[in-house]
Amino acid sequence: MRSIVAVLAFGCWASPALADPCEGTLPAKGTDFSGVVRYVGDGDSLCIGPAGRPDRWIEVRLGDYYAPELHERGGREAKRRLERLVFGQMLYCRAGKRSYDRVIGTCTLRSRAVGQMLRAQGAAEGGRGWKR
Repeated sequence: MRSIVAVLAFGCWASPALADPCEGTLPAKGTDFSGVVRYVGDGDSLCIGPAGRPDRWIEVRLGDYYAPELHERGGREAKRRLERLVFGQMLYCRAGKRSYDRVIGTCTLRSRAVGQMLRAQGAAEGGRGWKR
Protein backbone atom coordinates (compact mmCIF):
# COMPACT_ATOMS: atom_id res chain seq x y z
CA MET A 1 0.00 0.00 0.00
CA ARG A 2 2.81 2.43 0.85
CA SER A 3 4.41 1.87 -2.54
CA ILE A 4 1.14 2.72 -4.31
CA VAL A 5 0.81 5.94 -2.33
CA ALA A 6 4.45 6.79 -3.06
CA VAL A 7 3.99 6.22 -6.80
CA LEU A 8 0.84 8.35 -6.87
CA ALA A 9 2.50 11.14 -4.89
CA PHE A 10 5.53 11.10 -7.18
CA GLY A 11 3.27 11.17 -10.24
CA CYS A 12 1.46 14.26 -8.96
CA TRP A 13 4.75 15.96 -8.17
CA ALA A 14 6.42 15.06 -11.49
CA SER A 15 3.51 15.92 -13.80
CA PRO A 16 4.10 19.68 -13.94
CA ALA A 17 7.66 19.06 -15.11
CA LEU A 18 6.30 17.21 -18.14
CA ALA A 19 4.06 20.10 -19.20
CA ASP A 20 5.31 22.59 -21.74
CA PRO A 21 6.62 25.85 -20.26
CA CYS A 22 4.73 28.20 -22.62
CA GLU A 23 2.48 30.52 -20.65
CA GLY A 24 2.09 33.58 -22.89
CA THR A 25 -1.17 35.15 -24.01
CA LEU A 26 -2.30 33.72 -27.34
CA PRO A 27 -2.64 36.17 -30.22
CA ALA A 28 -5.98 36.72 -31.96
CA LYS A 29 -6.69 35.01 -35.28
CA GLY A 30 -5.01 36.86 -38.16
CA THR A 31 -2.40 38.50 -35.93
CA ASP A 32 1.23 38.47 -37.01
CA PHE A 33 3.73 37.75 -34.24
CA SER A 34 7.35 36.70 -34.00
CA GLY A 35 9.93 35.43 -31.59
CA VAL A 36 12.87 33.15 -31.03
CA VAL A 37 12.09 29.44 -30.64
CA ARG A 38 12.67 28.60 -26.96
CA TYR A 39 11.03 25.17 -26.71
CA VAL A 40 9.99 22.36 -29.06
CA GLY A 41 7.25 20.10 -27.69
CA ASP A 42 7.04 17.61 -30.54
CA GLY A 43 7.44 17.52 -34.30
CA ASP A 44 4.88 20.23 -35.00
CA SER A 45 4.58 22.37 -31.87
CA LEU A 46 6.93 24.92 -30.39
CA CYS A 47 7.10 28.02 -28.22
CA ILE A 48 8.47 31.39 -29.24
CA GLY A 49 9.27 34.40 -27.12
CA PRO A 50 11.87 36.36 -25.17
CA ALA A 51 14.69 34.58 -23.33
CA GLY A 52 13.98 33.71 -19.71
CA ARG A 53 10.31 34.73 -19.94
CA PRO A 54 8.11 31.61 -20.26
CA ASP A 55 5.22 33.80 -19.10
CA ARG A 56 5.47 35.50 -22.52
CA TRP A 57 6.22 32.44 -24.66
CA ILE A 58 3.50 31.67 -27.20
CA GLU A 59 2.78 28.03 -27.99
CA VAL A 60 2.29 27.42 -31.70
CA ARG A 61 0.98 24.30 -33.42
CA LEU A 62 2.21 24.39 -37.02
CA GLY A 63 -0.89 24.52 -39.18
CA ASP A 64 0.85 23.53 -42.40
CA TYR A 65 2.61 20.38 -41.20
CA TYR A 66 1.46 17.31 -39.28
CA ALA A 67 4.20 15.32 -37.55
CA PRO A 68 3.67 11.87 -36.10
CA GLU A 69 2.77 12.00 -32.41
CA LEU A 70 5.65 11.43 -29.98
CA HIS A 71 4.37 7.95 -29.09
CA GLU A 72 4.00 6.98 -32.76
CA ARG A 73 6.68 5.63 -35.06
CA GLY A 74 8.85 8.53 -36.20
CA GLY A 75 7.51 10.92 -33.57
CA ARG A 76 10.74 11.39 -31.63
CA GLU A 77 12.74 11.84 -34.82
CA ALA A 78 10.20 14.44 -35.99
CA LYS A 79 10.77 16.40 -32.77
CA ARG A 80 14.57 16.22 -33.18
CA ARG A 81 14.28 17.36 -36.80
CA LEU A 82 12.16 20.38 -35.84
CA GLU A 83 14.59 21.23 -33.03
CA ARG A 84 17.57 21.12 -35.40
CA LEU A 85 15.75 23.34 -37.87
CA VAL A 86 14.27 26.05 -35.66
CA PHE A 87 15.56 26.00 -32.06
CA GLY A 88 17.11 29.38 -31.23
CA GLN A 89 15.96 30.86 -34.56
CA MET A 90 13.65 33.83 -35.12
CA LEU A 91 10.29 32.79 -36.58
CA TYR A 92 7.60 35.02 -38.05
CA CYS A 93 4.10 33.60 -37.63
CA ARG A 94 0.47 34.33 -38.41
CA ALA A 95 -2.12 33.16 -35.91
CA GLY A 96 -4.99 30.98 -37.01
CA LYS A 97 -7.61 29.50 -34.72
CA ARG A 98 -6.92 28.33 -31.19
CA SER A 99 -6.66 24.70 -30.20
CA TYR A 100 -6.57 23.87 -26.52
CA ASP A 101 -3.93 26.13 -24.94
CA ARG A 102 -2.09 27.01 -28.14
CA VAL A 103 -2.58 28.82 -31.39
CA ILE A 104 -2.50 27.09 -34.75
CA GLY A 105 -0.31 29.15 -37.01
CA THR A 106 1.93 29.21 -40.01
CA CYS A 107 5.51 30.25 -39.38
CA THR A 108 8.40 31.20 -41.61
CA LEU A 109 12.13 30.97 -41.10
CA ARG A 110 14.23 33.14 -43.42
CA SER A 111 11.09 33.77 -45.54
CA ARG A 112 10.33 30.06 -46.04
CA ALA A 113 7.41 28.21 -44.48
CA VAL A 114 8.62 25.85 -41.75
CA GLY A 115 6.21 23.11 -42.87
CA GLN A 116 7.53 23.36 -46.41
CA MET A 117 11.12 23.19 -45.15
CA LEU A 118 10.37 20.04 -43.15
CA ARG A 119 8.80 18.36 -46.18
CA ALA A 120 11.79 19.35 -48.36
CA GLN A 121 14.04 17.61 -45.83
CA GLY A 122 11.98 14.44 -46.20
CA ALA A 123 10.39 14.66 -42.75
CA ALA A 124 7.72 12.06 -42.06
CA GLU A 125 4.13 13.24 -41.77
CA GLY A 126 1.33 11.63 -39.82
CA GLY A 127 -0.46 12.31 -36.58
CA ARG A 128 -3.88 13.77 -35.94
CA GLY A 129 -5.31 15.97 -38.67
CA TRP A 130 -3.00 14.71 -41.41
CA LYS A 131 -4.64 14.00 -44.74
CA ARG A 132 -2.77 12.22 -47.50
